[in-house]
Amino acid sequence: MTMALLTASRLLVAVSARSIAAVEETITLPQFRMLVVLSSQGPSKLVALAEKLHVNPSTAMRMTDRLVAAGLVDRRASPHSRREVRIQLTDAGRDVVDTVTVRRRDELAAIVARMPAGERHALVAALRAFTAAGAEPPATTPIPLGWA
Repeated sequence: MTMALLTASRLLVAVSARSIAAVEETITLPQFRMLVVLSSQGPSKLVALAEKLHVNPSTAMRMTDRLVAAGLVDRRASPHSRREVRIQLTDAGRDVVDTVTVRRRDELAAIVARMPAGERHALVAALRAFTAAGAEPPATTPIPLGWA
């Protein structure tokens, strides 16, 4: 089972890397992950982002600095406290998340379309269980893959 998971994860990382490489901005997989978290959770404090991404706050700060420089996120004072800064997606950041997600969805759909129908349904059930076990929050907007 471990080898099958490692092989599948290698394929998923390759699909992710290809979908990110297709956008004009130069962002890393961890930076894209931050964009996805902000897309799904909305404006967040740096410490909360670091916890969600399982990185040190200093690492999250460097990622944020690069994403701010790229125009993909910005920092805003919280409406509740001027001392609290929240990081949020810009329109350009949201466009990157949407573009990469569509490209990823299309490539994953093409891969899954080559599987027998019964295996597709088993894959969906297994992935839902795997996602729940890993505590990944569900996507906020359903993006149909055409095979669920």
